[in-house]
Amino acid sequence: MSDDLLIAKINHGFDHLDADGDGLLTERDHVLMGHSVARSLGHQEGSEAEAVIVRAYLTIWHDLHLAGLPTGTEAITRAQFVASTGSLADDPEAARASIGALAEAFLAVADADRSGTVDAGEFFVFQRGHFVGLSRDDSDEAFRHLDRDRDGTLSAAEFTSAIIEFWTSRDPGAPGNWWTGKPPHAF
Repeated sequence: MSDDLLIAKINHGFDHLDADGDGLLTERDHVLMGHSVARSLGHQEGSEAEAVIVRAYLTIWHDLHLAGLPTGTEAITRAQFVASTGSLADDPEAARASIGALAEAFLAVADADRSGTVDAGEFFVFQRGHFVGLSRDDSDEAFRHLDRDRDGTLSAAEFTSAIIEFWTSRDPGAPGNWWTGKPPHAF
């Protein structure tokens, strides 16, 4: 299959990870994403709950994005991000290790009621913190695609699979393509 869909998804993801819009992925972007998600989840500025979320995003920056890069790296360009993330499509073990760790960090934030699953409401509130302008209708439609067993929640496995598929699958029919609330043809 063509890499066009995969590259489009990675670029779409980068656009939202680059929270300050400067064309680089940096620690500051992760702090800004943490603040945005905390606000979306209803946490007050300066609260401990916000600090926990920001720390989770900083862990993603340090342990996932900077891992394997030269010491002193302070930014990742779009081209570097597309190349490194795209390479995971051909290395399922590395994808599961790195993106799986990202999914675990995201799940800990998204699962607001600590049930071990994410319902449609939690999914929307969490995703809205990343994808400003995401409508509830688009989120609910995406959720239906990601909820593979149709039980009304995303289990940890479904949540993780969705994220891994979004970042690595070349298959236009993969449910994970809906991770950002947009159907694959919208990228």
